[in-house]
Amino acid sequence: MVRVIFLLSIADKPYRQQMIDASVNGTKWTVKGKSACITDREMVELAQSLHGWTQSVYKFGCAFIHLSSFHDYEHRDPFLALPKDEKAAILKHMRAYHGGPSVSEPKFEDLLPYLPAIFEKVAGNLEHYVQQMEAKEAPAKSAI
Repeated sequence: MVRVIFLLSIADKPYRQQMIDASVNGTKWTVKGKSACITDREMVELAQSLHGWTQSVYKFGCAFIHLSSFHDYEHRDPFLALPKDEKAAILKHMRAYHGGPSVSEPKFEDLLPYLPAIFEKVAGNLEHYVQQMEAKEAPAKSAI
């Protein structure tokens, strides 16, 4: 989503298309006319300046993706195995934007009831921004 918001901020349509082509071809995004790569940090900072929630979503996604490497859910709790900062990022986003979980030391099972709504919201916002890009509109502020 941060990448789509970043693309929407590019007024130069040929350059925007160059960036989209780079994504499709699996090549790095570079600053127009330079060889310097555009970093995730730059994209997140821009998106955050446009929408006050994007950094929270980015941190949530980065932390949440690490749960996928833990597959033995029957014998250990994958959420408890995450580093403190990643657990904090997930909980901060879930509590600020989705109302929970409210328990002080949540386990993975405490997160499960919230996940469908979170993923639907993120997917809906992503779809909205892609539609804006297809319509070649300027980005509109929204809340997640």
